[in-house]
Amino acid sequence: MESELSELSEPSLGVKIGTVAATFAAGWVAQKLIKIVWEKATGHDAPIDLDADDIPIVQAITFAAVTGGVAVLARRLARQGVTKAVDRRARSISVT
Repeated sequence: MESELSELSEPSLGVKIGTVAATFAAGWVAQKLIKIVWEKATGHDAPIDLDADDIPIVQAITFAAVTGGVAVLARRLARQGVTKAVDRRARSISVT
């Protein structure tokens, strides 16, 4: 019984690989979206090097916070999407 519980609580290899791939894709899309929104909202290019002396500290902190928040959101949504897709696939296989 313990082995069944550990297998159920541990994500499968397919879920792990799918989550990594979906996270990379979501991160890429999020990065492009952040750049576009940042440029529209501030009228300036999105910072590339946050340690550069010509970037004000408030701008660097704001950009880092926005980027970090979007990264967490993208990672969670990617993981949830992959998990749901795998669950749907498992249900369809078990039904047929």
